[in-house]
Amino acid sequence: MDASAKNPAVVLVSGGMDSAVVLAIARERGFAAHALSVRYGQRHTSELEAADRVARALGAVEHKTVDVDLRSIGGSALTDDIAVPEDSDGHVIGEGIPVTYVPARNTIMLSLALGWAEVIGSSDLFCGVNAVDYSGYPDCRPEFIEAFERLAIVATRAGVEGAGFSVHAPLMRMSKADIVREGVRLGVDFELTVSCYQADAQGRACGHCDACRLRADGFAAAGVTDPTRYR
Repeated sequence: MDASAKNPAVVLVSGGMDSAVVLAIARERGFAAHALSVRYGQRHTSELEAADRVARALGAVEHKTVDVDLRSIGGSALTDDIAVPEDSDGHVIGEGIPVTYVPARNTIMLSLALGWAEVIGSSDLFCGVNAVDYSGYPDCRPEFIEAFERLAIVATRAGVEGAGFSVHAPLMRMSKADIVREGVRLGVDFELTVSCYQADAQGRACGHCDACRLRADGFAAAGVTDPTRYR
């Protein structure tokens, strides 16, 4: 049997540390991982280049990047001409929904993953959402994942014909430090990943946005050296 046809799963891979750990978890659980990334008009493509490195390093069966132009609707500091909040402006992580929230992004990404899952005959989707150390995004909560699973059943031919879908969010209740430790246990090379909201073309981080701060705090709490390169 073709390895790609045996126990397939679609894994959303952004290029950041969380999705790299999720991909490693999917592989450890015996899934043939089909990695999916989305070029949605984000500020830089360094994370997509990182996603390709991560997919290859962690043994994905294939890696597909889909284009969706969310910049055309804007509404986020990641897809519009809105400044990214930094530690220097008094922004407090977790207080309200920040301007880095991209409207409907996780809904769109999971929908794309769901479509691909139907095509390859998979009933398993993996994503790296987290409700502990996160920036206040509504689509990173357990309620969202549970609602999407119900949607998947009524919105697809496979669901109507009796197949169930599982959206695996293995990092949901982990702290950032726990995620770092899990990645170390699984042999994830975090040097391949890019987490910064405004990384440069070489993938070097700013060190001041929410993503950089959460990542740095997580590595420090785990007692692990963060290989992030800063500009």
